[in-house]
Amino acid sequence: MSAIEPDLNPLGFQSVLDVLKYSTESFGPRTAFSSLGASLTFQALQHKTADFAAYLRKAGLKPGDRIAIQLPNLLQSPVAVLGALRAGLVVVNTNPLYTAAELKHQLKDSGAKALVVLANVAHVASEVVRETDVDLVIVSEVGDMHPPLKRTIINTALKHFKKLVPPFRFARQVSFRSALKDGAKAGRADHAASNSDVAVLQYTAGTTGPSKAAVLSHGNLVANMGQVQAHLGEVVGAPGSIWVAPLPLYHIFSFTAHNLVFLSKGCHSLLIPNPRDLGSFAKALRGIRMHGFLQINALILKLSTHEAFRELDFSSLKITVAAGASLTHDAARKWKDLTGCVVSESYGMSETSPGVTGNILGQEKVGSIGVAFRSTELRVVDDNGVDVPNGQPGELWVRGPQVMQGYWNAPEETDRTLTEDRWLKSGDIVVRQEDDTFRIVDRKKDIVIVSGFNVAPNEIEDVVSQMPEVAECAVVGVPNERTGESLCLFVVPEAAAPTPKEIISYSQKFLASYKVPKRIHFVPDLPRNAIGKVLRRELRRHLENPSA
Repeated sequence: MSAIEPDLNPLGFQSVLDVLKYSTESFGPRTAFSSLGASLTFQALQHKTADFAAYLRKAGLKPGDRIAIQLPNLLQSPVAVLGALRAGLVVVNTNPLYTAAELKHQLKDSGAKALVVLANVAHVASEVVRETDVDLVIVSEVGDMHPPLKRTIINTALKHFKKLVPPFRFARQVSFRSALKDGAKAGRADHAASNSDVAVLQYTAGTTGPSKAAVLSHGNLVANMGQVQAHLGEVVGAPGSIWVAPLPLYHIFSFTAHNLVFLSKGCHSLLIPNPRDLGSFAKALRGIRMHGFLQINALILKLSTHEAFRELDFSSLKITVAAGASLTHDAARKWKDLTGCVVSESYGMSETSPGVTGNILGQEKVGSIGVAFRSTELRVVDDNGVDVPNGQPGELWVRGPQVMQGYWNAPEETDRTLTEDRWLKSGDIVVRQEDDTFRIVDRKKDIVIVSGFNVAPNEIEDVVSQMPEVAECAVVGVPNERTGESLCLFVVPEAAAPTPKEIISYSQKFLASYKVPKRIHFVPDLPRNAIGKVLRRELRRHLENPSA
């Protein structure tokens, strides 16, 4: 691991646990997290995470074991994540939108021995858990962290509507609240994590085959925390400053920001469980003196045009940071018009914990991803790994203390992505400008970014090609004002061609909603090069000029 400058870690944190200990001791009575009207002080976070850690160890889990956490932005999420790390476990961030097939792959690949899951989506896990190494399932309900009366009202209301909580059953199952109660009676089980211990397996779409996991150590995460704080400076906010968190905590951008960067400064993270429900989202912000906002381009466009958001008071908003997808001029303008706040675009990857670059505050430029974070080296190289001059496009290579250890159980993928001297090949084509800022111009790899989520075309193609009516298919990303990019599927049909509706319906059985292609074209064949590889650039060209 590359060294990090001492002044980026003045308190000498060696692990996420050191950050948690410092934060809870320093900001005890202040609010650390809130969600759906309930809140958790730093002091309560200390107790709840200790209880959860103690339960996990009592339940037979050992340091190094993997635990999948499949929760939306509820108070249970930081409690489960930080509690699991206190027990010495490795957190596997897991999307609640996953289908059974996607979840099965992640559980099997990670070798997870436990799963924390929201009751509303537990029926999906119940289909596949028996086929994995998961022995213990901890089921949480939406109202678990609310006061007793409100908790009963929330959970009873949800259960009344069966479609919101479909039936499920696991061989070894315990409720989240029972786990906390049992843990409170058990002896403390804090793990003394080191800088090099693995903390998180962060799954990311691969260019071939199913998703793979970036192995992030405690040192990687703590280093990136220091880098982000140094880059933002005082604008991170004083203790008590409210940061709005609509992006899911299982996404590495939001994970590091809210579980480390803002936590360590005593800030208050306002968690939004379902940002797609714009009415409820706006209601949660009513009367709030928000200081900062994490965003992606697609969400900015939605919020900027929603009437309820136009009625909110944004006068206290000091900073908006966007990442996960390219920021468009239209989105930046609309957000500035609505809030008076300039959007500061940053760049990162799951493989870099995630931060790599960011705009210099007060000097933001739309289309620029800014300058390198401290202790981060960047190269722009050609196909032979030779550095190109400023102003010329090339692949971005990254080296720094935030760069992952490698891919989980995927040595060949690791060797393709990390050089012997620890340069990470990002797969993104950028231009370094004369002022040392960077601009993304294209992606070398074929990943499509839909609403901030990485989608591998191969994963979709593997699913759709299993339809008897499909001879072969290929996916490309196309610009989309609402989601940044959208998925376009080209299909070479068999004699009995499927309809677009049939393809979409079939895909929905195996793919999360954001991975399902909505735009479908039927073609007689796919363009290929001399060795048979599909030429996706030709497919994109076809979309631009269908008659060509």
